[in-house]
Amino acid sequence: MNQALERADFDLIASWVQPGERVLDLGCGDGSLLKRLIAERGAKGYGVELEGAAVLAAIGNGINVIQGNLEQGLAGFDDQTFNHVVLSRTLQTVRHTERILTEMLRVGREAVVSFPNFAYWKNRMAVMAGRMPVSEDLPYEWFDTPNLRFFTLLDFEALCAKMSLVIRERQVLDEAGRLVLEEPNFLGSLAVYRLAR
Repeated sequence: MNQALERADFDLIASWVQPGERVLDLGCGDGSLLKRLIAERGAKGYGVELEGAAVLAAIGNGINVIQGNLEQGLAGFDDQTFNHVVLSRTLQTVRHTERILTEMLRVGREAVVSFPNFAYWKNRMAVMAGRMPVSEDLPYEWFDTPNLRFFTLLDFEALCAKMSLVIRERQVLDEAGRLVLEEPNFLGSLAVYRLAR
């Protein structure tokens, strides 16, 4: 994965977290984002991760992590426990999209979601050439991808409207991690949203 883009994604998320806030990172991987939020923002953070090796890596990074399957919900967390619940580059891998968004906003005041934009122009060109896209944000071949969903900014915003979710902020990045201000559904590779009820 492009490290500049990863940093840009994390930069946006970190800018939305105020000092001392409570953060739950779903699909936290090795805990890199939480480690940064704790170090730079004084956040109090917890992670949830399914993969055993990633859980061990997160523990090695000093992260409080719970091994669990997001598809089973967040029943172990009380309502409004966190200021932010983060789902970074994971929404496209979950089967029950509406349920996880609902759960995120049950346990947190704000949901922060990032995902690859399938309508990005390079992805469109790949499909027009008869192939499934492989890019910085969609790095897997069709036969080994963990992604279950391929959707666009417009698709996600329509789902938010259907679920009566408030989009507080949307930032869209290109493959180099730069902000895209014009035609984001066409020129943006990765979208990052702040959501509330």
